Amino acid sequence: MATAKKGHIEKFLTNADNAIQEGIKKADEILKDAVEFGAMTAKQASKTSKELQNQAKKEKAILEKRGIAKIAEGMTVAKNISSNAQDDLEILKQLDKLRKSKVITEKEFQSKKKKILNRI
Repeated sequence: MATAKKGHIEKFLTNADNAIQEGIKKADEILKDAVEFGAMTAKQASKTSKELQNQAKKEKAILEKRGIAKIAEGMTVAKNISSNAQDDLEILKQLDKLRKSKVITEKEFQSKKKKILNRI
């Protein structure tokens, strides 16, 4: 009887060992698939990252062009304002001369002066 029990235990251990080996084999296959999938995902992430970087560069260039255009527009407006202010000051000087020479009245001078100063 001891031999029969020993045969069953050996058979049981052999079957258990085979099951463990099959489990390890399947785990290795799954791990291999996971590594391949991870590599594919990393490649896709890298590709998407490059696409996003290129898109960001294009958008940056567009924004820079818009910014430069707005700055140029602002500078033009500022130049016009300063030249208009210079023109207005010249007009005030001319009006003052007209007032002093009695071509216009003090009231007319003050009225025009107020309008011009409000523009500046």
